[in-house]
Amino acid sequence: MNLKNRLDIEVFNRDCNSELCIDTKPDPIIIAKRYNDEYISLICALFAYGNVRLIVKFLDSLDFDLLNQSDEMIKNSLKSHYYRFQNSSDVIAIFIALKRLKNEFSLNELFLQVYKKNNNVLDGIEFLIQNIFKVYDYRSRGFNFLIGQVLKRDKNNQISYNKNSAYKRWNMYLRWMVRYDHIDMGLWKGVNKSDLIIPLDVHTFNVSKNLGLLNSNSANLQSAINITKKLKEFDKNDPIKYDFALYRIGQEKLV
Repeated sequence: MNLKNRLDIEVFNRDCNSELCIDTKPDPIIIAKRYNDEYISLICALFAYGNVRLIVKFLDSLDFDLLNQSDEMIKNSLKSHYYRFQNSSDVIAIFIALKRLKNEFSLNELFLQVYKKNNNVLDGIEFLIQNIFKVYDYRSRGFNFLIGQVLKRDKNNQISYNKNSAYKRWNMYLRWMVRYDHIDMGLWKGVNKSDLIIPLDVHTFNVSKNLGLLNSNSANLQSAINITKKLKEFDKNDPIKYDFALYRIGQEKLV
């Protein structure tokens, strides 16, 4: 059996509700799908690093209705919440920033403002990051790590793929928002599935190397681009449909 057929079978078998179980197969998208909201989903995606059970436990402890409340209520309600690199001030900051942004825009609309220029999802990600920092004047190491930084570019203002991280959590968020199946939510309109980039984490990185989809030792943006190009050979219109299957293969140590 060739690699494409093997992965197609994995995608088919894992495109089901039983792949998302908070007790046996936890994933942050479980919490996101509970609310089916683009802003709540972004919080779920941004905190999606570290042990998956601890991620889900933390997300499950959050009151997402705070995105509709005052700054003071957010501060009072989240003063004891923290997660790994983010202290309570950082958690409060993301809620206040996204609450303010939500009062003005949909994230889909913001993203499309710059994505439409060149059909480049990285430009859209960068624009969302800039707007989050813009609406709330707060900085810390934990907050900066959570949101991410603007893209590193060369002297010609071109993205330096080798010098940037893979933007895994943002690319995962886009997968959730753009694709629609039993796993992904498809809440957004106007973004082509063919433009998505694989959310490269440790599982997809190792599996991609073991399966011959990648020959690099760097889990950076360039590697994410290269894997995505290989997956386009299997499905040029929806290459990231393979992401969840690759992630599960790595998580379950099947390769």
